[in-house]
Amino acid sequence: MLLKRMFVSPDPGRLRLYGAVRAVLGIGLAVLVCGAAGHPLAGVITGGLAALLALFTVTDTTVRGQAVTTALLPAVGFPVLALASALHDHPLMRDAAFLVVAGAGVYARRWGPRGHALGVFGFMTFFVAQFLHTVPAQLPGLYSAVLLAVLASSLVRFGVWCYERRLPPPAVPALPGAAGLVRTTTRQAVQVAVAGALALCAGQLLSQDRWYWAVGAAWWIFVNTASRGETLVRGFRRVVGTATGSAAGLIIAVPLHGAPAPTAALVALCVFGIFYTAAVSYSWMIFFVTVMVGLLYGLLGVLDPALLALRLAETGVGALGATVAVLLLLPVTTHAVTDAWIQQALRCVHGCTTTAARRLAGDAHADPGPLAAELELLLGRVRMSLAPLVHPLNPLRARGARARQVLVLLDDCAREVRGFAAVAADPAASHDARLAAACRRVEAAVRELAPPGAEPARPVAGAPDAPHHHPGAEVALAHLHSLERALADLSAPLRSAPRGPLVPA
Repeated sequence: MLLKRMFVSPDPGRLRLYGAVRAVLGIGLAVLVCGAAGHPLAGVITGGLAALLALFTVTDTTVRGQAVTTALLPAVGFPVLALASALHDHPLMRDAAFLVVAGAGVYARRWGPRGHALGVFGFMTFFVAQFLHTVPAQLPGLYSAVLLAVLASSLVRFGVWCYERRLPPPAVPALPGAAGLVRTTTRQAVQVAVAGALALCAGQLLSQDRWYWAVGAAWWIFVNTASRGETLVRGFRRVVGTATGSAAGLIIAVPLHGAPAPTAALVALCVFGIFYTAAVSYSWMIFFVTVMVGLLYGLLGVLDPALLALRLAETGVGALGATVAVLLLLPVTTHAVTDAWIQQALRCVHGCTTTAARRLAGDAHADPGPLAAELELLLGRVRMSLAPLVHPLNPLRARGARARQVLVLLDDCAREVRGFAAVAADPAASHDARLAAACRRVEAAVRELAPPGAEPARPVAGAPDAPHHHPGAEVALAHLHSLERALADLSAPLRSAPRGPLVPA
């Protein structure tokens, strides 16, 4: 099922494919530049990681915004790297600083995509300092490697292969009265600090050298989650991805013994896998991350089966720390968050429908493509939010069945929206007078399911001199009628609650 989902999941605009190929090129160039500049293996690895993070975490809407955020990465990373290296020989202070950086990295999500990117970069900079046992004497070389890598990856991103992503990752919905400790990011910052402390203590009991794996596992489980249920499922999937990746490492990475050429080729394949699967399967993404880490340890000459087993154990204690923190400390319930994601998805359905209709009516500036891509992102967040209910181990069978019904119907909506948008993109298609009426019915269905507050729909322009029975219009109407049926069917699972709300509070 996971393998099928990875390859058949919709990829509007081929953004996942383009992003994955561009990442391989950008990171490959960064590694080559760092190597050509004479940096040792530690510097090359640091540069490669910096390039990966610059390409993976920077998701501003516009190219200009992406460039600004990318330029700010070293401004955050360098002080953190200096702090980590300065505290290398002071374990207690180092551990305390790591937890502060972890909490700040999650709290920074409140400032949107830029805050998220800078928070991740800051945390991972401290993490890589533990990975490489960085000391102050190494800082100039590592700074140089990071700058070269960011510049090289930026050359690919903004020069060789530049395109506007146009859609930031969906922000965590703002819940009513969300301020102070009610704010999701504030609660999660506290949770991740506590989870990190638990993981750090348990991780050091397992290994005095690789304890940071447990902290990293606990921290990453909280990234891109918005509720208790999401965090728990993400922790489970991280353990699954690490276990399968470790098994693959035994078969792939260990026998290579760090041979440079095949290792480099497999690392490039893992980079592609990380970027291509991140949006559709967290387990697959972690699988590729784990295999890549094993390959890098092979290059460093320290990889063996015991190390892979230790990584799995450290991941387990990190996930356990996250579980304890998210259940017992300021838990963020999932019902309101899930409802907000579903409302956003429904409004996006309506926006894409009306935009496509305006395109058919002759508005050359109306482009439903970005909204169709946004809908896929929102549906991904709905799936993540509902994951606790549709999980095979969930004992709440009635709620799980309704959750699966909601997901199926939302997928139907997305399929019809994509079909309608494709018809609108056909220059041979033209407006049919019945489209306006059908779009108004879709609008009414969305407003029936989602509470008021959405932006008012832009009117669908008429075209009285256009043919009323164009084949393109017939296909568009068929998609709209199917969309109406799916929206009508959604009313039952979203409103009927014989055993409580769709998602447990």
